[in-house]
Amino acid sequence: MSIVLLEAGVSVSQLLLLAGILNIFVAIYIYTLIPEFLMRFMVWILTHTLYRIKKTGLENIPEHGAVVLTCNHVSFMDAMILAGAIRRPVRFVMDHRIYNLPIMNFICRTANAIPIAPTKESAQMKDTAFTQIAQALAEGEIVAIFPEGRITSNGKINRFMPGIEQIIKTTPVPVIPMALQGLWGSFFSRKDGAAMLKMPRGIFSKIGLIVGKPIAPESVTRLKLEQETHLLRGDWQ
Repeated sequence: MSIVLLEAGVSVSQLLLLAGILNIFVAIYIYTLIPEFLMRFMVWILTHTLYRIKKTGLENIPEHGAVVLTCNHVSFMDAMILAGAIRRPVRFVMDHRIYNLPIMNFICRTANAIPIAPTKESAQMKDTAFTQIAQALAEGEIVAIFPEGRITSNGKINRFMPGIEQIIKTTPVPVIPMALQGLWGSFFSRKDGAAMLKMPRGIFSKIGLIVGKPIAPESVTRLKLEQETHLLRGDWQ
């Protein structure tokens, strides 16, 4: 095709322009068919514009098979940072209030995130969430949760909730602890009060993501995961 166009009088620059336009249309078509690709691309661009992410241990996440990822919860950007760093699609279990935030709702729905609420707010939503988690794991997907159940308000790692033990009891799969570093004090954290009410630190802020070794399901407890998260994060909040 290229030779035919060149022989027809099309210049090399025009040919490159045509190829670029065709690639744009192909990309739009693919993203329309599978919007998750578009979402993941947008998230990657956003997180790698805002942050310089030092990633350690990503090879501990298997290429195939069900696994649960756990991580400390420092900011409203945590899920997007993880989604932009991990190669495989991840089903995030999200607090329903964050799930329903503007912009976040598009990202969460496109990524098939699972909204969850405390029993006192909606026992039905909580039961539905655990059912969806079990189904996702049974189908060999990655599920990620923030076992603290809320974003830290003091930079420290909160006590892990028992939900992770319930998940593994229902569907015994390996659990991989992770830790985010350097996000405390950022625009999207709750340092000095509510998030997003402080001056941004600027783009390309340095943060860290450390992925630990898988823990066999029979060894999983919320206390063990909490301790592992403390060790992975270290002193860098």
